[in-house]
Amino acid sequence: MSRNSLFVVLSGASLAPCLLLAAPAQAADSLALPSTAITETTHEAPQPTLDTPLPAGSRLDLTPLQTPASTSSLAREQIDERNNLTVQDAVTRSPGITFVGSPGNGGTALSARGFTGHSSIMQLYDGTRLYVGNGTVTFPVDTWSVERIDVLRGPASVLYGEGATGAVVNVVPKKPFEGEIRNHLRLGYGSDDRQQAALDSGGSLSDSLSYRFNLNQQASNGWVDRGDSKSLAVSAALRWQANADLSFTLAHDNADQKPQQYQGTPLVNGHYRESLRDKNYNVDDAVLHYNDQSTRLTTDWRISDSISASNQLYYMKTQRSWRNAESYRWQSGGLVERSDFIRILHAQEQVGDRQSLTFEHTLFGLDSRTVVGADYNSIRFLRKHDFGNTATDLVPLGQSGGGGYLSNDPYRSRDSSKARQFSLFAENRTRLSERLSLVIGVRRDQVHLDRTDIASDSRSDRSLTGYNWRAGLVFALSENLSLYAQHATSTEGVSNLLTLSATQQTWDLTKARQTEVGIKQLLLDGRGEWTLAAYHIVKKKLLSADPENSNIQQQIGQQSSDGIEASLELTLPYEVRLSANAALVRAEYDEFQNGGNDYSGNRPLDVPRRDANLWLSKAFAERFEAGAGLRYVDSRYTDNANQHSVPGYTVVDANFDWHLRPDLTLGLQLNNLFDRQYATSASSDGLQWMLGEPRSFFVTADYRF
Repeated sequence: MSRNSLFVVLSGASLAPCLLLAAPAQAADSLALPSTAITETTHEAPQPTLDTPLPAGSRLDLTPLQTPASTSSLAREQIDERNNLTVQDAVTRSPGITFVGSPGNGGTALSARGFTGHSSIMQLYDGTRLYVGNGTVTFPVDTWSVERIDVLRGPASVLYGEGATGAVVNVVPKKPFEGEIRNHLRLGYGSDDRQQAALDSGGSLSDSLSYRFNLNQQASNGWVDRGDSKSLAVSAALRWQANADLSFTLAHDNADQKPQQYQGTPLVNGHYRESLRDKNYNVDDAVLHYNDQSTRLTTDWRISDSISASNQLYYMKTQRSWRNAESYRWQSGGLVERSDFIRILHAQEQVGDRQSLTFEHTLFGLDSRTVVGADYNSIRFLRKHDFGNTATDLVPLGQSGGGGYLSNDPYRSRDSSKARQFSLFAENRTRLSERLSLVIGVRRDQVHLDRTDIASDSRSDRSLTGYNWRAGLVFALSENLSLYAQHATSTEGVSNLLTLSATQQTWDLTKARQTEVGIKQLLLDGRGEWTLAAYHIVKKKLLSADPENSNIQQQIGQQSSDGIEASLELTLPYEVRLSANAALVRAEYDEFQNGGNDYSGNRPLDVPRRDANLWLSKAFAERFEAGAGLRYVDSRYTDNANQHSVPGYTVVDANFDWHLRPDLTLGLQLNNLFDRQYATSASSDGLQWMLGEPRSFFVTADYRF
């Protein structure tokens, strides 16, 4: 599809649902409203608090104090001051979210509330779900174009559909704003020849037209041998305020990334050896390349005092290619055996539209707000690979691998998949009394899967249906203190929906339900806030071996988790700011058998029992700011039998900013200050670790004009 034709399609389709309602509305003068145009004069959004609307938690424009769920939000300022290079770095500063990324999942997988991976932790961009083909999603590439990151913990299929049991992470990009044009230029240099050149520009082009443009180019030599990486991310958005009540925003993002081609470090006789930290056992001609494009046309229309409409039409295109030797095992005699030589190409396109209508009304004489809507997606996914490759070779342990890629299996197209998803959803908040509110939601998802096995020239298809609901009560003890309780459900595929095999397509969606209670409070006239949540989640219909015959798979498995999460944000005397959170989870397989083994009672993969974050910052004499914090993650198992694990770790980061002039700031970022050697994930047998980055520095110069 050409760029011009795509623009025409987006424009026409996004306008249509809202304009169908326009004729009768414009005929009635009584529907005129005061201006709703954006009047913000700065392009830096304020830090969200418990009384700031959080769209990720509800489509009803509720604040966290009004939402019966555990939510959190990270603003641009927090992301910057905590040295967060990626979205995953940033979001794992929030309660109960930990990183389990590896090259096989694009380095972006997360864990929350006892559940892991892209099938359980849904990732959204500007409110739109990023469907994941074969476990790989890498968009957005960095945080430069990000305005805010919102998190909703617990089952959320009632809001976003299949695949949201542990949490939902919504990345909100920077948006156009009205006012004089403002620019932000950043230049940076640091360890391992890391370089950055970035630009953020936005403002009004006319009385009705505003824009936002972001560019970020990065490169590094990497902290392992032959660890070169580079990326280029470009985003642009144009908003037309047609009148006081109607606006259109056209946005496009393009990200091209070649990350460090590091696949892990082998253990020596079961033990980590520090001298191997910077070794890279991948092949010399390794390839790791991701390209993502996203185009969105958003229409927001205030039809009357009591009715508003929103529509987003979007097109996404993703291409991923890699060629690596991915498994390394120590051998006696000072050698490493390399296997899992894998070459893959993924090509994916997603077209969709989401329409919603919001009504302010009364229900049995009570104040009420309702949103109803529909969501449609069409996804195409093609996969080429040489997964039958059984080639191996040997390289010296004390040297980085090198050599060329080996294959004894043809690289060719293997399968293609199509998925069409249509959903209807509704959500309502009714004030039962001055202090008590009821929030409910329902959703029906219909997904049709069509898969072609190109190698065998066979085809399989299946339709899956999911019904989900949520009901919660919020009791306001005071204007700034709320108690809540809720019950929510979610559904997931037994594996990634886009790559389900013909056999896997015969299984139903897994089902999860959660009961949660919590408390939230604003403190000290808005200078502090704290939250506490406790939950119980049960997920059923896991694939598990028949107890009578281990060769037969049935959906009889069950997994559960219980946990507590707490957070505190506080401004202390002498301009000291404190941010702290902690989470404790007890997750286990209640019933799970596989390969003749019974794993019931064991902890699921990549799930730490405890994790915590702390950050302290202080301003000095109006010209200096310093901050430091730690991230703690408990040990995690890497196999279902709980025989192999990676140890827990604590990493300390720090930064310092010097405001030379109102428009010029010099910054110093120090990551892994004490040079802790640790693993973020490991292979299932525990013999190959993905190591975290060593100590590094990064110096930045930020100029605003």
